[in-house]
Amino acid sequence: MEIAATDLGYVLIRVQREEEKMRNYGVMFMGIVLVLAGLLFLVSNLLDVDVGLFCWPTALILLGIWMLLRPRLLGPDAAHRMRVFGPIRRDGAWQVTDEEISLFVGDVNLDITQAEIPLGETTVRVSGFVGSVRLLVPEGVGVSVSSGAFVSDVRLLGRRSDGFLAPVSLTSESYEAAERKVRLETAFFVADVRVRQG
Repeated sequence: MEIAATDLGYVLIRVQREEEKMRNYGVMFMGIVLVLAGLLFLVSNLLDVDVGLFCWPTALILLGIWMLLRPRLLGPDAAHRMRVFGPIRRDGAWQVTDEEISLFVGDVNLDITQAEIPLGETTVRVSGFVGSVRLLVPEGVGVSVSSGAFVSDVRLLGRRSDGFLAPVSLTSESYEAAERKVRLETAFFVADVRVRQG
């Protein structure tokens, strides 16, 4: 079966549109959170109600529900690792696969210099409230980083981008041409992301 170049172009455009939708969902989610927080504080001031009495227990209940349901939403084949507090560290010889890592507060350190990285693109998603993500990659591996956070600081192979209420995306120069690619997607309230070659 032959695939025409126009079919491949269509697939690439469709993938790019899906990625743009995901970034837009992240911005929309942050906007909704800020609007709801503002409304709660407005109601608190107008009605002289202590919102903190309701917000923290509700936030903890919602976090617990999310932690229970998230692995089921990913599907049976998706790797998912969850911790309330970090750190999560991986180094040495290991298999890099598509996976999601969730933690409330903590650091994620992934050293893939000696790991087995499959051909094509591998996606690693890291989410939490406050955290730092460190990724050490070997030469020849393309890296793309997207961070959706209230406040984010992203450094990728000597390049830097900061974000406040806006998603940040950086891609290594060799990403498109690389045989092995790692897409790092982070979703935090406050994120510090560093990618280095080792």
